[in-house]
Amino acid sequence: MSLLAVNFGGIFNGLYGQMGFAQGSWQNYVMLLISFVLMYLAIVKKFEPMLLLPIAFGMFLINIPGAEKVLWGVHPDGNNAYDAVEPSSRGLLWYLYFGVDKVIYPPLIFLGIGAMTDFGPLIANPKSMLIGAGAQLGIFVAFILAIAFGFSVAAAAAIAIIGGADGPTAILVTTKLSSDLLPMIAIAAYSYMALIPIIQKPLMKLLTTKKERTIRMKPLRQVSKIEKILFPIIVTLVMGIILPDSIALLGMLMLGNLLKESGVVDRLSTQAQNGLMNTITIFLGVAVGCKAKGELFLQVETLEIIAIGLFAFIMGTIGGLLVAKVMCKVTKGQINPLIGSAGVSAVPMAARISEDVGRQYDPQNHLLMHAMGPNVAGVIGSAIAAGVLLACFGGYFDGQAVQAAIQTAASIA
Repeated sequence: MSLLAVNFGGIFNGLYGQMGFAQGSWQNYVMLLISFVLMYLAIVKKFEPMLLLPIAFGMFLINIPGAEKVLWGVHPDGNNAYDAVEPSSRGLLWYLYFGVDKVIYPPLIFLGIGAMTDFGPLIANPKSMLIGAGAQLGIFVAFILAIAFGFSVAAAAAIAIIGGADGPTAILVTTKLSSDLLPMIAIAAYSYMALIPIIQKPLMKLLTTKKERTIRMKPLRQVSKIEKILFPIIVTLVMGIILPDSIALLGMLMLGNLLKESGVVDRLSTQAQNGLMNTITIFLGVAVGCKAKGELFLQVETLEIIAIGLFAFIMGTIGGLLVAKVMCKVTKGQINPLIGSAGVSAVPMAARISEDVGRQYDPQNHLLMHAMGPNVAGVIGSAIAAGVLLACFGGYFDGQAVQAAIQTAASIA
């Protein structure tokens, strides 16, 4: 009997040691609560549910005590690097994250976005590109602010890209420049995209007059089929030559659009818009969420990143609105400044907000198609801004030298 008792005691102790109760930490339980909040926002409030829900569930899975070793793998010697996981222990989430680590998912998401996007409003009104460019103000202002907070140049560039309001772009830049910040930056980026109505509407009303909000814009000209076919080819060629670092995103965006506008590969276009887009969205969301482990996420720098990201998004919206106001003055009231807020890359939500606010002051005023021009310009602009950041801080220049120069300038100032 004593021998049996000893054996059963050893079995029980071994089983208990494998349970999550014996392996979890307070950080895990806090992150589980955060994941519940994000799932609530996605399901009940419908805040960017397509990506927020997979991200929240990936966060939920990885923070279940004891689940990391099964779903991700074993980190020897506490090394959290992706490539440091023991090959024999690699789990499902490790393989899903491969597409993030090797920067596969974001360009494929852009392929789907391109297949769903109509560049006609931008082609019909090329001046919209100026508004899209102005909305990138948030990226570069946030970059300076992140440096002031003490982040490295590469980390500051990754944080600043939140201002572009483009999740795939934020993920690509962060993965290449500062992959340890990926969960914080990705969650901040998608959270602010979901909160666009709350963030943008007060800014739009603050920076425009009632008279400006009621401006009715002339109908856009009809764009020919040949223009829509040539546009993605020309943009890819020009930007590929000028800024090769942007070609992964821009190239896939334009390929998706070419599939749509050519009219000869409907099955490919449909697949890019639906099956491929939906599959990659699930993989991307879960993979990003599974990096939000409690001990890595619950740090002071997370709050700093969230604060800087919010500031970046606000400044991006302000930049677009100010450029639109200048264009309104130059054209003597032909452009409604409300379309300036659509210069951020959140397609088509930002354009819909311009429409909603405009109709509050004139129910017969339809700004949606006019706002789509700056909106798709913002997508292109964020990809170009990403290329600039990658070219400057992704290996072409000496990041340490840049960091030292910035610190020297700051000390002199």
